Amino acid sequence: MTEALRCQRDQFQLPRDYHYFNCAYMGPLPRISEEAGFEAIRQKRTPTSIAAPDAFWGTDGLRDRFARLVNVRDSGRIAIQPGVSYGVATAARNLPVDSSQNIVITHEQFPGNVYSWRRLAAESGAELRTVVPPEGANRGQGWNERLLESIDMHTAIVAVPNIHWTDGTYFDLIAVGRRCREVGAALVVDATQSVGALPFDVEQVQPDVLICATYKWLLGPYALSFAYFGPRFDDGVPLEETWIARDGSRDFQRLVDYQDQYLPGAVRYDVSERSSFFLAPIAAASLDLLLDWQPSRIQEYCHVLTRGFLSQVGELGYSVEVEEWRSSHLFGLRMPPSVDLEVLKDSLAQRNVSASLRGTALRLSANVYNDQVDVAVLLEVLQGAVK
Repeated sequence: MTEALRCQRDQFQLPRDYHYFNCAYMGPLPRISEEAGFEAIRQKRTPTSIAAPDAFWGTDGLRDRFARLVNVRDSGRIAIQPGVSYGVATAARNLPVDSSQNIVITHEQFPGNVYSWRRLAAESGAELRTVVPPEGANRGQGWNERLLESIDMHTAIVAVPNIHWTDGTYFDLIAVGRRCREVGAALVVDATQSVGALPFDVEQVQPDVLICATYKWLLGPYALSFAYFGPRFDDGVPLEETWIARDGSRDFQRLVDYQDQYLPGAVRYDVSERSSFFLAPIAAASLDLLLDWQPSRIQEYCHVLTRGFLSQVGELGYSVEVEEWRSSHLFGLRMPPSVDLEVLKDSLAQRNVSASLRGTALRLSANVYNDQVDVAVLLEVLQGAVK
């Protein structure tokens, strides 16, 4: 049996009187990652320490780490990119669709996984099909059922998250992936709000594309993301033609012997200047921590931390999605009618509780740095908000 994960607050710089339930907005840097970033910046003082050509391939270590985190056998299928919208745009450029087909997304999906599909639908004449959740009880289950029902023989692309960014609704991507394969649709997953805190297995889900920004649950820097591209993209066209993605690019003396051949795998989809000498060491340090902590243990830690709290706020009239259809690291707390959202927002700020109001829900996103002290303060605020 795997040993339970203890609180890792000492790995972070968070002040004791600061109660951070907002990793879904931005993850704090661990101490070791912060120091890795400082050391990376110090290297630029004397650029000879950034030795060519090997230093330019340092990000290959990031491919290996991320591949292990999401169970990808061939790390060459991981691309180094600057953000989710870049990966989605890459997918949209390479997935054929015509006016007789449809593209499926979920209601109020994060815009980074929406705008490219809006453009592709407009240019191709395809239907952009948005799956709206049902009202009332069993919302998560009903939303998943509607999602599966919306995928038909005319579906070309399904572009969805694993965890909905506003309220933590869980989408069963194993079932969605199975349905996509039945109809021949491509599955594009934005896993930014899940990978790092919730187990994700590419071998089980079998997405065509999996994209994850590093600045949230991967506890890494902004302006960096990882994208898995499956076999459907082996001969695709990248958004930009980078020199480092070409065959023979390690030989700096012969870079002007221009090559049309790409390096194998997803390297062709890398962003330019992917070597990212400042950001890559930060991301590497954080990934090493996550691989040690393990997403399954992180998820269990968050579950144990919040289960008593959710029972207590439930007695106060707050509500949350049933456990089967939500995550434990990110969930939306619905308000009793008597709660004034503006007053609640002020009360949270006064007690140094950081969380996000998304619509009529309070989005809470816990992680391994949170403890019962944080939960107790949050509970006091919510108790005081009920009139």
